[in-house]
Amino acid sequence: MTDRVYPSSKPIANNNNDTTTTPIPTTTTPATAATTKPQQQQPRYPYRPQPQYGNHHRRPSRRRRINCCCCCFWSILVLLALALLLAIAGSALYVLYHPQKPHFSINSLRIAKLNLTAATSDSSPSASHLNSLLNLTLTSKNPNSHIVFFYDPFTLTAFSTSSVQLANGSIPAFVSNKNNETSFRAVLTESKDLDTDSATSLRSDLKRKNGVPMKVQMDTDVKVKMGGLNSKKVGIRVTCQTIKGVAPKSKTPSVASVVDAKCKVDLRIKIWKFTF
Repeated sequence: MTDRVYPSSKPIANNNNDTTTTPIPTTTTPATAATTKPQQQQPRYPYRPQPQYGNHHRRPSRRRRINCCCCCFWSILVLLALALLLAIAGSALYVLYHPQKPHFSINSLRIAKLNLTAATSDSSPSASHLNSLLNLTLTSKNPNSHIVFFYDPFTLTAFSTSSVQLANGSIPAFVSNKNNETSFRAVLTESKDLDTDSATSLRSDLKRKNGVPMKVQMDTDVKVKMGGLNSKKVGIRVTCQTIKGVAPKSKTPSVASVVDAKCKVDLRIKIWKFTF
């Protein structure tokens, strides 16, 4: 094994008294050479910023969708349960009380006046004037044994078959007790000018030999009491048709035919501005 001799690191003096340093040779080992090898650079890609979305662009999370579905399911279930309870309660009330509609009938109708003359107004020389007076007797019957009806005042209107209003009147409010019949007398009057079309259709009705086909319409609100239960007021309309009357030719009133008269009771349900 031989010894290696390394040169001195001291500066060597030359003749000009200058001190210079001479490079010192170094030896490199394979490990050192590997560490000094330049590193390979990674490829650089251009930076692309990610788009920033607001909250309104985010899709609802799965948990939120599940909560919405559960809320809808329970809401529908509650509505179905309420509908079932109402159906059961309605069936129980029907079995216990067996409610029936009230009955109305017209006993008599006397026509004291039904004249159609030329209008005296200068503004409408082609119009005609209607002057009427009707005496009406009607009966209200309550066929229920456990129900009481509380009626508001009635508004009565008589129409011809061509929907011309002949007369109008009213009936005061009353209470129809259980299994009770109530009779009323009402006076219907009218004095107004008719347009050409209404006057023409009414003249043709007055010329009929069998009399003028008429109907009587009655509108009111009613409240129902069943045992200890009181309902809210609801509107009803009573329509009595198949009435025939003749205009009187003297001061003696003419008697209208009410043998075939039939009265129908319908509910009048009001939703916002509409009535059904």
